[in-house]
Amino acid sequence: MYDIVIRNGLVVDGTGEPGFRADVAIRDGKIVEVGSVEGEGRREIDAAGRVVAPGFIDPHTHFDVQLLWDGAAKPALEHGVTSIVPGNCSLSLAPLKAADRRAVVGMFQQIEEMPPEAFTEAFDWTWEDFAGYRDAIAKNLSINVAPLVGHSVIRVWVMGEAAQQRTANAAEISAMQDLLRECLAAGAVGLSTSFVDVDERARPVPSRFADSAELDALCAVLGEYGRMLQVVPEFYATDITIARIDQLSELSLRHNIPTTFSPVFDNRGSPNNVPRTLARVEEQFARGARVWPQMQTRPIDISFSLRRPSLFFASLPGWIRTLRLPMAERIAALKDEATVARLISDAGADGGLARMGHLTVRGGDAAPPELTGKTLAEIADQRGQGCARALIDLSLEHDLDLAFLSANMGHDATDRIGPMLAHPLVHIGASDGGAHISSFSTYGDTGYLFSEFVRKGRHLTLEAAVKKITSDTAEIWGLKNRGRLAPGWAADVVVFDAATLGRGDERPVFDMPGDGLRYVRDALGVEAVLVNGQVAYADGAYTNARSGVICT
Repeated sequence: MYDIVIRNGLVVDGTGEPGFRADVAIRDGKIVEVGSVEGEGRREIDAAGRVVAPGFIDPHTHFDVQLLWDGAAKPALEHGVTSIVPGNCSLSLAPLKAADRRAVVGMFQQIEEMPPEAFTEAFDWTWEDFAGYRDAIAKNLSINVAPLVGHSVIRVWVMGEAAQQRTANAAEISAMQDLLRECLAAGAVGLSTSFVDVDERARPVPSRFADSAELDALCAVLGEYGRMLQVVPEFYATDITIARIDQLSELSLRHNIPTTFSPVFDNRGSPNNVPRTLARVEEQFARGARVWPQMQTRPIDISFSLRRPSLFFASLPGWIRTLRLPMAERIAALKDEATVARLISDAGADGGLARMGHLTVRGGDAAPPELTGKTLAEIADQRGQGCARALIDLSLEHDLDLAFLSANMGHDATDRIGPMLAHPLVHIGASDGGAHISSFSTYGDTGYLFSEFVRKGRHLTLEAAVKKITSDTAEIWGLKNRGRLAPGWAADVVVFDAATLGRGDERPVFDMPGDGLRYVRDALGVEAVLVNGQVAYADGAYTNARSGVICT
């Protein structure tokens, strides 16, 4: 007797080979047979007309805090994702001394746009070291977690406030090496670092104060364990990104480690950037280096209101400074004509038409129906205002609770991105799952891969797309026995309809601690998701299964 038998499905096993009709038998969390299964299962799943594939793996997420109250990382799991990698971009929640929590939480709030209540209302801090954090999340997991440890928090642990002021001395670097060894031994799958991020006070995060000797020393430790270095390079400047590729390649070769950098964005206005980046990656792989570029599948959409700073204003520091003010001071500033004049001037000589005219009022409780769906340019014209002025006035008229959408800001040309995603050296990732939750939905990238680049664009076959987000990812990250449907491998499985697999429309929900807002997308076409042999999601609902593990 098997635990579960999935029958009559089109098995796409993660290898990239053509799919084939077969049954999949599961026992004790493992796949035990793929083929014509004679024996019965305690539970039988009819997959006729459906695809049976390995569970998807998301290598770039920020579910670090959400996992403490939601072990399924909803809604990632219902999109077929069975394993996630949190702890990217130099930030993790361990190792972290109690005295340093406030500082690191501030970085999370700035970089990942997390609401403060996410860190104060839903869990108790029970740990300081990495093993303690691992144990805290492991109690309630429905999804597998392969956690990174953040370079910034390692620096903070060793150097305290000096982590954000200077380079480290030899003794401090040695202490960081010991701490990294401790984290890797406790289940971390690598180290993440960042060359671009800032904290809530706009100061560079601690990892940016590290010199090359420190990074080299930490990579030497990664080499002892054969683990990953994840990097956020200066992605907005291709020449610097290429220099980082060279640096990562040297580290990869010197210490025999895999490295990965993200994000890699395509932009119609600078069409040569990604080809130049990939050309240098090809050169370095030819030398034997492992330096994987991560590319997301979805276009860049950003929603915002003036209730908080937003990525939309990243290139407008005057707006960011104003939106960082406490609410009463912010409203006063937005009513102050001198301040408003400066903001309008910053928005451009055209009053913000080019930069803001395409914004649409996206709805919500505060949005008048007559405005919903209209562009700011249309509204500004009706009001006889410039776009920046209209944005400010509209927001003030609705207590700053009017949401705007900037859609398709880049990475939106299917005919260009499809071949890039199909490139054998491009690692599909960079989803940012669980981060930027009030700006855009970071869920459903896998569904979009199949709807846009398999069915519509035909840039990848079904089998190639599955391989990209299963066995390729597991191999790159060294995740043992995951990413394939074969006897002896972990029974992480997704059953889906290849004709409809996709993502739903982006919609706001208020399910964060403190009733905080986030944007989500529903899964389309996913019928069942199994994690280590237990059904975690089926027929549109989550089960009580808690079979997720810390996977290495």
